[in-house]
This record gives sequence, structure tokens and C-alpha cells, in this order.
Amino acid sequence: MSQINEMIQRQLQHRTIREFKDTSIPREILEALMEVARRTATSNGTQQFSIIRVTDSSIKKEIAEVCNQEYVGRAPELLIFIADQFRNNKIIKEKGAETENASDMDRFFQGFTDACLAAQNVVNASESMDLGVVFLGSILNDSAKICKILKLPKLTFPVVGLGIGYSNQNPQLKPRFDNRLRIFENSYTIFDNYLEEMKEYDEEMTSYFDLRNANRRIDCFSDQVVSKISNSLPNRQDILKVIQEQGFKTERCSS
Repeated sequence: MSQINEMIQRQLQHRTIREFKDTSIPREILEALMEVARRTATSNGTQQFSIIRVTDSSIKKEIAEVCNQEYVGRAPELLIFIADQFRNNKIIKEKGAETENASDMDRFFQGFTDACLAAQNVVNASESMDLGVVFLGSILNDSAKICKILKLPKLTFPVVGLGIGYSNQNPQLKPRFDNRLRIFENSYTIFDNYLEEMKEYDEEMTSYFDLRNANRRIDCFSDQVVSKISNSLPNRQDILKVIQEQGFKTERCSS
């Protein structure tokens, strides 16, 4: 009997959906997705993430402008997952305790990871109910502006967005490079020549059509790596500064 169940089959067919039907997601489905997020594993059980559901069209438009992706403003559901130490810090103070640990990098990364885990769980659940989803790492194009738009308090930080809805497109399944280049046993494997190792994958990628520019095939993977790392966005270089402005301490406090 095959162990590849329906959920795994859907995960293996994951596609990014950027165009959605003009159809609202039923309330009971949205509530189920939020319950999936709520039940996600969290670091130390301290539940250091929150979700902002964006329903105001003007706010959606502002976020779309940060993302430089017009379709973000048209997503039936737009969720922003945030690292959230604000809530636990308030609990600490209300209990009459004081600690600087709530703002250290350990807690920041715990909250960041919690938000990522919850977002992926919501994606899996969404796709199991025939919904399409797009991850929006592009909210970090200007993390300071996202903090302002969403009125995020200190000790919170935007991690990733999700656009969710009923798919109005059927994109190709995007190729991925072979697992031998990313799954190792006991220690990290270093290859002598990565371009040679990726030669077949580079060729495969040039046959893939990205629907964002459907009139031409995309560049090979190795060229994409060079282009994307060479052309970083200025505001993304200031992310560490924004994290600090949000109240997180990026250096260890002296004892």
C-alpha cells in the first residue's frame, strides 16, 4: 500500500498562486485555518507569534505597494504573520517581574520561527481544501513601513505574508534541484564544482515559464542566483536596524 497519502500528494504539487477568483473564502474555512495556526508547535510552548488579517482595501493597497506586487491588493484573504514578544513581555510586567530576556535575539528568533511554522501549516491546510496560496516574503521590502502600516508595537516584527483564495490560474510545477545537493548525512557535503553539479537543473529551469512573465522562459537557476543576490533592495539592507527600532537587542547585554 502506498504511503503517499492525499496530503503529501498535494504538497508535492505545490504551486504559487498569484491570481485568485473574485470569491470570498467561507467563514468556517477561515476559522479552520486559524485553528490550524493556533495548534502549530511553538518554541517552549510560549506561542510567540500573532497574525494580522488585513481586510481594509486601502491597507491592502499599501502593502501591495511595499511588495511591488499589485496582485497582493486583490487577494481575497491577506494574512501577515508576525514575531510577537510584546504579549509575553506584558504578561511578565503584569506578573510584577522584570527581565531583559524578552527582547534578546534568542526570543526574536523563537518568535520568527513560530511565525514561519504557523504560516506553513496554514498553507498546507489551505491547499488541502483546494485553496491557492502565495507566500509574501516581499513584505520585507520595507519592513519599517509594514510596521507603520500595521501599527506594530515594540517587540513585534513582520515575518511573512500569505495571500489566500480560490485559484484563477494553473501554473507549471516549478522545478527544484536534486536532493543530493541539499540533503546530507552526518555532515555537510561540499561539492568541487556546483555549476557542473547543477548543469542538468539549469537546463531544466530554462524550460519553465513563470506566469509573471509568460512571454519568455526564465533564466537558468545559477544566473538567477547571481542576479538576485547582486540586486538587493536598499531597504532590505536595513532590516537589522528596523529589528532594533522595534525594541529587540541584537547584541548580548553586558552582565
